[in-house]
Amino acid sequence: MTPDAVPLSGPRFRTEPARLYREMRREHGAVAPVLLDGGVPAWLVLGYRELHQVTGDPVLFSRDSELWNQWENIPADWPLLPMIGRRQPSILYTVGERHRERAAMIGDALEEVDPSELRRHAERFADELIDAVCAEGETDLVAHYAMLLPVRVLARLYGFADEDGPGLVTALNDMIDGRERAIAGQAHLAASMARLLADRRERPADDVVSRMLAGPGGFSGEEIAQDLMVMMAAGHQPTADWIGNSLRLMLTDPRFAASLFGGRNSVGEAMNEVLWEDTPTQNVAGRWASRDTRLGDRRIRSGDLLLLGLQGANSDPQVRTDGSALTGGNNAHFSFGHGEHRCPFPAQEIAEVIARTGIEVVLDRLPDIDLAVPAESLTRRPSPWLRGLTELPVRFTPTPALGGTSR
Repeated sequence: MTPDAVPLSGPRFRTEPARLYREMRREHGAVAPVLLDGGVPAWLVLGYRELHQVTGDPVLFSRDSELWNQWENIPADWPLLPMIGRRQPSILYTVGERHRERAAMIGDALEEVDPSELRRHAERFADELIDAVCAEGETDLVAHYAMLLPVRVLARLYGFADEDGPGLVTALNDMIDGRERAIAGQAHLAASMARLLADRRERPADDVVSRMLAGPGGFSGEEIAQDLMVMMAAGHQPTADWIGNSLRLMLTDPRFAASLFGGRNSVGEAMNEVLWEDTPTQNVAGRWASRDTRLGDRRIRSGDLLLLGLQGANSDPQVRTDGSALTGGNNAHFSFGHGEHRCPFPAQEIAEVIARTGIEVVLDRLPDIDLAVPAESLTRRPSPWLRGLTELPVRFTPTPALGGTSR
């Protein structure tokens, strides 16, 4: 690793990541040397073409974390272990035919989610969250709305009781942010999944977990529990950030002002723009080189860790020649990944329905919503992986709660 490796942390990842990625690309090229917590070396793939190459070659750039040449330097309490695990029997680290069977099992279970039922759940939970704040005339749309909505919908689809939602939110946030409570958050999530699996074995129902248990492939309870943890983490926090980042764009960018006044077509446009310019999942860990190779003029050694720089690739000037232009309906971004390990299509659809419903409920219920603080004062969470707001304070004319009535 080069001596000028860039720490994958610090305030600039919160305040100006786009500029930082440009500087890294200018100084280091399409594949930049970086340091994770504790000075652990890795490569950050910033080039669109290079990221396409890495994600499209699962043999050379494997998902098998056992290949990592740094395990002897990783302490047992390393806060990034929940995101870069070892010997975890989840789909993230399964390769080859077994991975394809596993992905099919998950995709089939999600495919059977009824779209109208999904939207109905999302609307009901969104209305309940708005009911709790609509009479006050002000709220934080991150803490009191976006961070609570996706996990409540997903918990219902998977088979959890509604009261489990708050604890799952806290555990997921702790795990994903990669700080001192990351391992405790992972433990809470694992225990919750184990209880749900035990319950569904005794009492199957029409939910995702029951369908996974009944599916083919002979997957163990531990494998299914690990996959559920991955699905919950990947489905909740990025979707919450997609809601928050899209609402921020609508409230701060005059190009999307129509969204606030009934222009529902621009809601989808704003959501797509966020996936290009402010994607919730900034960086993903990762892939491991199965042998010595070269990538983007870099010499990659066997066992090196490559981090997928999704936002860096989305803003690659070779594909975004006019970075100031709106992307329209172009969905060739990397925000859902690419290749065998991309986000399953049914999961993408579920995330989009939850996010879009959540945004539309806010705009329907709080039609004169406005940002309550200067736009430049908005800050981001300190995560190297996800880009989301710490808060989104807004004000609006107080309105009565819907209660049990329908909109």
